[in-house]
Amino acid sequence: KTTLADELAVALSSERAVIRASVDGFHNPRNVRYRLGRNSAEGYFRDSFNYPALTTVLLNPLGPGGTRRYRRAVFSYRTDSEVTIPFETADEDAILLVDGVFLHRPELLSYWDLSIFLDAPFEVTIPRAAARDGSSSDVSAPENRRYVEGQQLYLQICDPKRAATIVIDYENLSSPMVVGY
Repeated sequence: KTTLADELAVALSSERAVIRASVDGFHNPRNVRYRLGRNSAEGYFRDSFNYPALTTVLLNPLGPGGTRRYRRAVFSYRTDSEVTIPFETADEDAILLVDGVFLHRPELLSYWDLSIFLDAPFEVTIPRAAARDGSSSDVSAPENRRYVEGQQLYLQICDPKRAATIVIDYENLSSPMVVGY
């Protein structure tokens, strides 16, 4: 998700200013994320992110009639602490490009002019994550249960393939294919 968003930002930046942000900058504190237990799939899906902060300091200011004064992040899950990233002011015609999981939730859909869902099976995505962060590449490993089952909840409840403007088969990174729009 991040790699594609970064590549899109480079391509788009020759035409207009691009603001890059990630939902990862809007995590909830650890005690909120794990209130249902460290291994809870429902907790992963429902409690990982601070959507009110995302909408208040990023999406609303950059939306129609917004102030254009925004923050790219408010919290670091790595340090489990707030971040003090200053407010910035967007160009009038800037493009906001946000990456992350669970972004096709019903409460966020109205914010996207265009959205992309990257579709790949867990047998591909879990090993990719393992290569990136050193976790287990086994889809059925206990430490992956929270993420796999949380994503399954998301797929079931939010149906991101239907909600997205564009669906890309992202199983093969060297040849992604648009499969729906």
